[in-house]
Amino acid sequence: MGPAEALRRIAYLLERDGAESYKVRAFRQAAIAVDDVGRGRLEQLASSGRLRDIPNVGETTGRVIAEAIAGGTPSYLVQLETAQPGPLSPDALGLRNMLRGDCHAHSDWSDGGSPIPEMAEAAIAVGHDYLALTDHSPRLTVARGLTAERLRSQLEVIAELNEELAPFRVLTGIEVDILEDGSLDQDEELLAALDVVVASVHSKLRMEAPQMTRRMVAAVENPHSDILGHCTGRLVTGKGREPSSFDAEAVFGACARTGTAVEINSRPERRDPPEELLKLACDLGCWVSIDTDAHAPGQLEWLGFGCEQAVQAGVAVASVVNSWQADRLLEWTASHGRAFAPRRGRTP
Repeated sequence: MGPAEALRRIAYLLERDGAESYKVRAFRQAAIAVDDVGRGRLEQLASSGRLRDIPNVGETTGRVIAEAIAGGTPSYLVQLETAQPGPLSPDALGLRNMLRGDCHAHSDWSDGGSPIPEMAEAAIAVGHDYLALTDHSPRLTVARGLTAERLRSQLEVIAELNEELAPFRVLTGIEVDILEDGSLDQDEELLAALDVVVASVHSKLRMEAPQMTRRMVAAVENPHSDILGHCTGRLVTGKGREPSSFDAEAVFGACARTGTAVEINSRPERRDPPEELLKLACDLGCWVSIDTDAHAPGQLEWLGFGCEQAVQAGVAVASVVNSWQADRLLEWTASHGRAFAPRRGRTP
């Protein structure tokens, strides 16, 4: 394994393990610097102990480079590879193997850490047939949400990339903010043109339950909404965040009626919705989408967390929309609520 490859693999594993973004960035930047220097010059600097003369190469990344040049596997990489997450339960592993793609992921066009091609290549590496790119909408300025103009530009980039990556497909999409009145934060004509629309609440999470219920139901009833993202907004790690209050039966009833999927958000800090709400959504006949909400390539491996949630709640595999091939998924997003009736019950 070459030095740049080792550095990128370490960055990927750090992402998988939820490391701070500055650590990941250090290894990715060092990999780019190594590519720019070239092998011959790199070996000269290594033999003279001057690897840190290379921009963006520090003590740890320099050690990784030196060990890779010497022909061994860098010790830091061995440490990370050894610390693989625990194995999935047999049922969760079976479900994971049935998933064809991921319907919620971000790139560096908004608040993700990697370019679209890197996200696509990582999705291919984990066995996906497709990846929906769902960068944020303009209201979420802290996440560099996409204006209509930037989103149109992104669609052109995706069209070109899909020609290179076929048969793998990057699906066009957006994670659109649900505004306070329940409307969606993007031009209707653009929402209609996208493959996948994930509608999520990101503001006023402490809104009173009746108002939050009306807000979420209005968003679900919007014909452009395909998936209701991280519905409670809870955070379960660090300082945490309490879930939003809303009438879950009314919201999930609207999802079942319109054919809008309820997302199982697999991010370790979210694990949203809680088990009791997920069971209710399934009992009411909702479709389910198991997504990573990945903001970096290594986070695409988090689908297993969502699969464990699904198994614990008794989610029927037939109700999981990203267990479908891309063509069926796109048929559903184009006409859900008409061509596809909601599935009833939790048992397969």
